[in-house]
Amino acid sequence: MPEAQDWSAERYVRDAGFVATLGAGAVEWLAPKAGERILDLGCGDGALTADIAAAGATVVAVDASADMVEAAKARGLDAHRVDGEHLAFGPEFDAVFSNAALHWMTGADAVAAGVFRALKPGGRFVAEFGGFANCAAIVTALFAAAQDRRLPAELAKPWYFPTEAAYADVLSRAGFTVERTLRFPRPTPVPAGMRAWLEVFRAPFFDACGADREAVLDKVVALLEPSLCDEAGNWTADYVRLRVAATKPA
Repeated sequence: MPEAQDWSAERYVRDAGFVATLGAGAVEWLAPKAGERILDLGCGDGALTADIAAAGATVVAVDASADMVEAAKARGLDAHRVDGEHLAFGPEFDAVFSNAALHWMTGADAVAAGVFRALKPGGRFVAEFGGFANCAAIVTALFAAAQDRRLPAELAKPWYFPTEAAYADVLSRAGFTVERTLRFPRPTPVPAGMRAWLEVFRAPFFDACGADREAVLDKVVALLEPSLCDEAGNWTADYVRLRVAATKPA
């Protein structure tokens, strides 16, 4: 099996801090209220969790990465290491929120079922993550490198990027009423550059190349340069996001 993604909270904040900043629109859909109990699924370092808590909500933050959980705890948050595909919460939350995390959880039905169980009747689920065609150029370049190296496809694309209709079906199967979905392009500047982006998000792929790691990384960056790097040397990731809002029937 391909090596699991590992995370450094420090490097994530340094090279991919834009992820939390761009999640503000999803928080607006959530509209947290004072006194609510909210679960943040895939909290990362807790940047958005803190914003939700600042609204007066009681927030429980969970993430699969031990380093991210420690970073969230350092913010004073109630954070725990939990696998999002095996949520064990009962119906105790008024809302579940997730930003830029669900695309890492390929067992979408298991995730949705766990979220449904965690919500009180009438509770809401708001999430934003990668939608269909997210990082299309990046994925294509990684697939090309994977074929050259005879590496598993899962190393090139470990993500789940569904269409609006496909994810609405996931939510409906879990028992949710889908309120609204929105899939939209979000070309995202990457100030640290594409090499840093690849190092943060696909380190296992390049680690699997052994002694040729740096050469393969150079090749993928070169493949992406014509489409994602402008004449001034500025990189833009070809993001497409899917934002959803659903409710558990009362």
